[in-house]
Amino acid sequence: QVQLVESGGGLVQAGGSLTLSCAASGSISGINAMGWFRQVLGKQRELVATIRNGGNTVYADSVKGRFAISRDAAKNAVYLQMNSLKPEDTAVYYCNAYLVLVGTYWGQGTQVTVSS
Repeated sequence: QVQLVESGGGLVQAGGSLTLSCAASGSISGINAMGWFRQVLGKQRELVATIRNGGNTVYADSVKGRFAISRDAAKNAVYLQMNSLKPEDTAVYYCNAYLVLVGTYWGQGTQVTVSS
């Protein structure tokens, strides 16, 4: 079992920045990749960014050049630095951890609201 706790969401004006943090605990040695997804009410959850153990990253086209994902193995944490935020970035952001042969775990989510 892996427990994920997100923090850092909030309200920000368009053009501003926020940093999301996710702390992992439990069977963290089996984590192969971590990432961030987001969901708007009534829509499907979508990928924002992921980072593998080797450091490879993947970003959604909509956030490339604005968001940066990073991981601190010593702190068992993953971060999402969000810059140049837009109103369309408004969503609940979920931390995700993937374990090979086990599956995927999710945090409880943190709300990000970008005002125009």
